[in-house]
Amino acid sequence: EYEGDRNGEGQRHGFGKARLPNGDTYEGEYEHGLRSGHGTYRFKNGALYTGNYLQNKKHGKGVFFYPDGSKYAGDWVHDQRQGHGEYLYANGDTYTGEWANNKRHGQGTYVYKETGSKYVGCWVNGIQNGPAELIHLNHRFKGRFLNGKPLGRGKFIFDIGCEQHGEYIQPVQEKEEEDEDERPLPLEPIWKVSEITKLTPWSPHDEE
Repeated sequence: EYEGDRNGEGQRHGFGKARLPNGDTYEGEYEHGLRSGHGTYRFKNGALYTGNYLQNKKHGKGVFFYPDGSKYAGDWVHDQRQGHGEYLYANGDTYTGEWANNKRHGQGTYVYKETGSKYVGCWVNGIQNGPAELIHLNHRFKGRFLNGKPLGRGKFIFDIGCEQHGEYIQPVQEKEEEDEDERPLPLEPIWKVSEITKLTPWSPHDEE
């Protein structure tokens, strides 16, 4: 069903309201029969998008409310979260930063609601990767991350005015003879302290 403006060829063009066969509805602008311009799309499952479209795809600025209560507000390119945006997760965590292909990618800040801790740094395809800072209530860690875990040189900075330098080392997996089929879980990196100092300017970018 469609009610709204049409052009000379009878295509939806201008402002209109449509109910789609699957039960979704759209109210907004059309160009030559396609959703283009600003509009609001309501999904039958309770999700809602309000923002810009280009040729039926979310493109430009827009806000998407997901059925689980989470929400994304930011840039879209061809139906994908891409550019800069803020995501509020269902558990109350937030991510603000760069996106590519629907994933956290580039520089961004992730805040953990439960602990108040936040990760400020690089992301690759949705995973913490590269130089970053992990900020807790009374201390923070500065270093590099690989596949979501700290690895290599870094330092803990304490609010009382001292630093603990060291590195995260990936422990070697002990091989067991019996169960070769089962892949062991990757071990957590181990923190090895090298020295305690007063505050220093070292940052993970120094090694690049």
